[in-house]
Amino acid sequence: MISIKSVTVAGLPLLEVAPLGKETDELPTVVFYHGWTNHKESSLVNGYELAKRGFRALLPEAHLHGERSAGELLEKDSPEFWDVIAHSLAELPVLKDHYIQMGLSDPNRFGVSGLSMGGITTCAALTQFPWIKAAVVLMGSPSPVSFSKWLLSSKWVEGMNVPFNEADYAKELAALQPISLDAQPEAIAGRPVHFWHGTKDDLVPYQPTFDFYQSIKDQPHAENVSFTTTVGAGHKVPYLTSVEMAEFFLKHL
Repeated sequence: MISIKSVTVAGLPLLEVAPLGKETDELPTVVFYHGWTNHKESSLVNGYELAKRGFRALLPEAHLHGERSAGELLEKDSPEFWDVIAHSLAELPVLKDHYIQMGLSDPNRFGVSGLSMGGITTCAALTQFPWIKAAVVLMGSPSPVSFSKWLLSSKWVEGMNVPFNEADYAKELAALQPISLDAQPEAIAGRPVHFWHGTKDDLVPYQPTFDFYQSIKDQPHAENVSFTTTVGAGHKVPYLTSVEMAEFFLKHL
């Protein structure tokens, strides 16, 4: 049996999913981030699979999404994408510290995962927080700069009149360098990291992420990095991939 609680930590709404009867125990913990224009409830299948395996799963509501949207729907072509990720990165250590101080999370067993925008957030978090012990990236990109360039010609902006100021755009790209895992793969530092991606993903392209994996897999800092591919899968995480994610944490966290 599983316990699901709606809680707020430092103003951040989230769902806390844990094994029933162990809600107040110190547990290994995984923060799972949802995708762009989605909400925390959409990640419940992932929280459920984690809690089944003895983890405390924390499913935060991303900035400008769900309860944090002030009643306004966030459009897929909204320019706040990287600002949302920046908020998640700032909030992650707040969540960790709160749950450790409350005696609810094992300080030595803290993981991060997410899908789409949440997968991109997970890659970025690996560049910032060495206390992350394991991570799973579901159809996310480790390359925010190249992903941003790709977005300009993608279906994300179909039919849009995209304003483009070259100087401002260059500044935006430069600001992404510190969170670019592809620019500093040594930040993985031997930690277990798993990637999953479908080959027909038209919103976060498969090939650049697979190429990144291929480029690092034989390096010492990436000895515990793995990758699975689902041929023909688009931009949707299959249920069995959520199971695979939870099993990875069970093995490595």
